[in-house]
Amino acid sequence: MDIKKSGEQVNVMQTGMPSSEDLVLIHNFTRKKMTTEELYCFSVKLCDNEIDRDGERFTTKCLHGLQKLFIGKTGMFDHSGKSHDQVMRIYDTYMEENGQYAALCAKVYLPRSEGNKALIGEIDAGIKKEVSVGCAVRRVKCSICGKAISKCEHKKGVVYGNKTCHAILEDPTDAYEFSFVAVPAQQNAGVLKKRKSAASAYIQELERLAQDGRMYRAELMEQALKAATTAMPEVDRMLLQAMCKNLDTPQLKKFHDTMREKAAKSLPICSQLVQGVTRRADNKNFRV
Repeated sequence: MDIKKSGEQVNVMQTGMPSSEDLVLIHNFTRKKMTTEELYCFSVKLCDNEIDRDGERFTTKCLHGLQKLFIGKTGMFDHSGKSHDQVMRIYDTYMEENGQYAALCAKVYLPRSEGNKALIGEIDAGIKKEVSVGCAVRRVKCSICGKAISKCEHKKGVVYGNKTCHAILEDPTDAYEFSFVAVPAQQNAGVLKKRKSAASAYIQELERLAQDGRMYRAELMEQALKAATTAMPEVDRMLLQAMCKNLDTPQLKKFHDTMREKAAKSLPICSQLVQGVTRRADNKNFRV
């Protein structure tokens, strides 16, 4: 079954130019080697797994299947199917996933030419934004009964019990193209803006936690070395430091606690001015 789905927004790369890694992928589709200055690139969210305006949704597994199928596919306007409307091409695809939400995204290139100058300006200005995809799937089933949506008695958009009927798109067989459109079926499909996606926000949170972990370990290491040099002054600090580096954080924490307890038993420490005197709990040893 042929499907046409529309999407949300486009994400222009910071300069609009491809990186060296992007160029390698783009050259799989060009007849000559292009320079970064000759190309304009952007990212686009093609489709996701939410119910769209047509009362249909892709499964996450279906999106993963479409991921490979869309590489190399052309971009045009309004699914016209006309060669003169071919102005861009997908050179890579990737998934954005956050919990139950999943979206198929694509990286797109087009040449910087006089003919494309207006289009590039419209993309940058957010005028050309919404997109739609053309693809084919083998199965379209009812969310209520699981049968083929064309062969069951349920109707999309109608509530049965406490569930709204919608069509589930599964088992992709082909991807044709994507197009800029005025009104997308999928509310979240289109050119991605320079905003933090759910995935990038999650990655940044992990990086923040990792930094916190590194700071905690560094502080724990210093405290463990102080306790160890107090508890075992006869052992060289460099040797203790080398040993601590080989411990994971839980082991380092246990070593710190052990050394701290051992150091506490040897305190209070006598003044260096008092030699050969048994340590005592009062302050007489500190009188000069």
